[in-house]
Amino acid sequence: METSFKLTATDKAGRYACFLPLLRQFISGESEVVSVLANTAAALREAFGFFWVGFYWVKEDWLVLGPFQGSAACYRIRKGKGVCGTAWAEARTLLVPDVEQFPGHIACSSLSRSEIVVPIRVDGRVVGVLDIDSDRLNDFDETDRCHLEKVARMLAETLYPQAE
Repeated sequence: METSFKLTATDKAGRYACFLPLLRQFISGESEVVSVLANTAAALREAFGFFWVGFYWVKEDWLVLGPFQGSAACYRIRKGKGVCGTAWAEARTLLVPDVEQFPGHIACSSLSRSEIVVPIRVDGRVVGVLDIDSDRLNDFDETDRCHLEKVARMLAETLYPQAE
């Protein structure tokens, strides 16, 4: 089954409105975590042209690099460190307009300028994060937050259908 995530809507909200049902259909019924995360990262990058899209998964006291699209990345991030570790520790989405201004930012790529990190929750606990970087300053906004949080919920529902 060939699936294209190249979207024709020109505004961001319109692209998300087209993207979300396509993604839901694409990942529906698949339970293999690596496969679902890999295809979700690829779909997000294809649909929106993000600089870097990936996942970090909670393993004990660390976020461990999972499937991603983009240049090589940090293998492990400690809870509370950098944007990803802070989003995990605080269990909330972080929008960072300029990563150079974020205290303790972990620079996996010097080309990254702004970032959004969305926790993926199952039964109230964070099991991983969706991390998206841009090579442009101030590239993410409330539209991204709202819709990427929907992506995170969709992933949790797909990968952990018995939860909650």
